[in-house]
Amino acid sequence: MHTQKENAQDFLVLTAKGEARKAFAFYVGHEFKHHNVNFSGDAESLMHAMDESAKANPERIFEIKRALVEGELVAVHSHVRQSADDLGVALVHIFRFENHKIVEMWDIGQAVPADSVNENGMF
Repeated sequence: MHTQKENAQDFLVLTAKGEARKAFAFYVGHEFKHHNVNFSGDAESLMHAMDESAKANPERIFEIKRALVEGELVAVHSHVRQSADDLGVALVHIFRFENHKIVEMWDIGQAVPADSVNENGMF
């Protein structure tokens, strides 16, 4: 059995590759809800949106930078670009697990700027 951290990361990798149905079947619990304000809060709506996004962006590059675990919560910090030329977005997904299944998810994103005042960058 994988750890919750590994499950959260694999869930994101699968959805980025256009395999949201597989990701939801393996890792999501029956009482799943999410907090993305752009979609209805149920699993089916988010799964469909993730599949459509992957189809619309077949050159997507998804890189996990770090993942943190605290009890039932897993946070994954990643960099998503729609193509090699895209600066992309820094994302943080926060997952809440029950019985090794994702039952709740939040996502927070910030566009990567072309120029940054901060010499450390976003990653």
